[in-house]
Amino acid sequence: MKRIILFIGVLASLAAAHIVFGQEGVILYQVKTNLHRNLPPERQDMKAMIPEFRTTKDQLIFNVTESSYKPVEEDEDEVSGNNGGVQIRMRVPQNEYYMNSETSTKIVLQEFMGKKYLIEDSIKMSPWKFGTEVKTILGYECRQAYFTEEVQGRTLEVTAWYTDKMRPFLGPERFNTLPGTVLAVDINNGERVTMARHIELRPLKKNELKPPAGGVKTTQEEYRKLVAEQMERMRSAGGNVIIRN
Repeated sequence: MKRIILFIGVLASLAAAHIVFGQEGVILYQVKTNLHRNLPPERQDMKAMIPEFRTTKDQLIFNVTESSYKPVEEDEDEVSGNNGGVQIRMRVPQNEYYMNSETSTKIVLQEFMGKKYLIEDSIKMSPWKFGTEVKTILGYECRQAYFTEEVQGRTLEVTAWYTDKMRPFLGPERFNTLPGTVLAVDINNGERVTMARHIELRPLKKNELKPPAGGVKTTQEEYRKLVAEQMERMRSAGGNVIIRN
């Protein structure tokens, strides 16, 4: 009798694992960015011309081994300020992130200064630490994970919430190296918050998930060098640039 119960338990565990690993579908995320937080001290006057927060929508399309994270549509914000009716048009970069967990490779389509770059690299594990807090997002129990890193001279404190009831190594942008699906990411305590708003588990349509194409092919190292050089030129010319994390 005990052997029968044990056998049934093993079958149930295998069935649950098959459901998790065999999932595919689409997750819709809302991204809320605090634009005022990144303004340098000498440009605080711009607060009157731009909103404090910008909200956009991204989608994560995934199957058993691949995922594609990209904007739902091209988002633009227009704001009329109080200084003589000044209007600022802000355009969200149309970046895409493609991941293949089977080959441990990623392809990122990055837009910078009006040009697109196609960056191919290997998937690298972030130095996650695991917390004890638990929260529920869209009916899924999620656990806490976090790490701190330096990016372009800035310290980023990243907190993520992931569920092990969905496919592992899945999440928005580069936050996809946890043993589950990341449904929320908070950078610098509210500076940028990405939150899942809808989950649709379903078979994908033909060509719904594919690697990004177009753009200048380059490596991550070459792209970082290009960005650093451009920022230095702008600083030398007395300008400022704000880059989305």
